[in-house]
Amino acid sequence: MKSPAWQRKEGKAPSGGLNEKGRASAKAEGMNLKAPVKAGDNPRRASFLARMGNMPGPERKNGEPTRLLLSLNAWGASSKSDAKAKAKAISARNEGLVRGAMKNGK
Repeated sequence: MKSPAWQRKEGKAPSGGLNEKGRASAKAEGMNLKAPVKAGDNPRRASFLARMGNMPGPERKNGEPTRLLLSLNAWGASSKSDAKAKAKAISARNEGLVRGAMKNGK
């Protein structure tokens, strides 16, 4: 029995993440995938960058970028340390927005 496309090369995008076939096979298995948030100050982006910035494993293997680095690049980070820094900055900006709204009674 074949594994689902999202686990095989044919379901993975060359630039990192899943392609349409991979997303469709994950959805068919009951996964609820949301669209990527690759720019801006969305909390999901901060969460993704923080999580991926702390993943074990190398950024490059045999001089080629790993899937981890490709995903980080797609979400706007150039390395694990850059991902951690961006996640922290996005979270701080979002926290400031929440505090400001609370001060103004919203």
